[in-house]
Amino acid sequence: MMRDFVHENRPVRVVFATGATQFLPREVTRLQLRRLFVVCTPGQAALAAAVTTPLGPAVAAIHPRAAMHVPRAVADAAVAAARSVDADGCLAIGGGSAIGLAKAVARDTGIPIIAVPTTYAGSEMTTVFGVTDAGRKSTGRDDRVLPAVVIYDPQLTVSLPSATAVVSGFNAIAHAAEALYAPDCSPVTALVAVESVRALAEALPRVAADPGDLDARSEALYGAWLAGTALGATTMSLHHQLCHILGGTFDLPHAETHTAVLPHVLALNLTAAPHARNALRRALDTADPAARLFELARNLGAEMALKNLGMPEDGLQAVVRQALKAPYHNPVAVTETELRLLLGNAFAGIAARTESTQR
Repeated sequence: MMRDFVHENRPVRVVFATGATQFLPREVTRLQLRRLFVVCTPGQAALAAAVTTPLGPAVAAIHPRAAMHVPRAVADAAVAAARSVDADGCLAIGGGSAIGLAKAVARDTGIPIIAVPTTYAGSEMTTVFGVTDAGRKSTGRDDRVLPAVVIYDPQLTVSLPSATAVVSGFNAIAHAAEALYAPDCSPVTALVAVESVRALAEALPRVAADPGDLDARSEALYGAWLAGTALGATTMSLHHQLCHILGGTFDLPHAETHTAVLPHVLALNLTAAPHARNALRRALDTADPAARLFELARNLGAEMALKNLGMPEDGLQAVVRQALKAPYHNPVAVTETELRLLLGNAFAGIAARTESTQR
């Protein structure tokens, strides 16, 4: 049992309800914002316009130029655009790309963020930011990028294709799973992480079977919120390091990469993290969490081979080199041999299985 710990609650106001976007004007007024800079991806421009219509003149500009992995040029352009309209707040509508861009704006301008997530990315609950420049994704933590308000409306996720919802949900599961063996995981965070994994593992098959199931969408979004909360309270480990490298170096799709890599990292790490292994066993009702997650993702149609996501086979060494050069905290001291095996299995899409399932 963990008895020595530090736990710090993050000052984020969360509004969670079906139809919660109706409360957006109230939250804008509460923060006394009058010139909102709205960010989204090009594909979410119509949604952003619809959601912000009730705000009227409080919308200074809609900036539909968010992109995956937050390229430096995209971030710089958004910061300049926000300053040009004298924005006093940034409203992010969308998934991790939109929220990541809002964080870049907030970090450089100091204006607060209101986040309206439409996927299960979870970054809206963290102080983590990331920017990609010259094929390298750099990440960090800064209190300025933590949203002041997050509005969760399950209705906004119904239009998310079930295939995308599945991998987005596994991205969230990765946040919760890594939180369980983080050095700064507290008893409260562990409870949050376990409930997150349980909720997502139960909801995602229902979402895949019936994309219009609002109850399933709500349960998945609930799990994603908890996963983001767990991620925001802890230190990231090997899984997130590898996914940042893979995404920044090869421009691989974010959620799909997390889905393909997670079972292999867990197969390695859970041998040295008994508390996390037992917690995930309870959450997933299985003796081998790594194998269970691999099978679940594959059965729900996720691509489990990095080679089919766009990773070149000759890129393995570049990933290994970067990972060893700047290691993250991890339950297992990672060697070049282990990294090559792990990445090779993920590249080929070989089923993951933890060696110590008998424990």
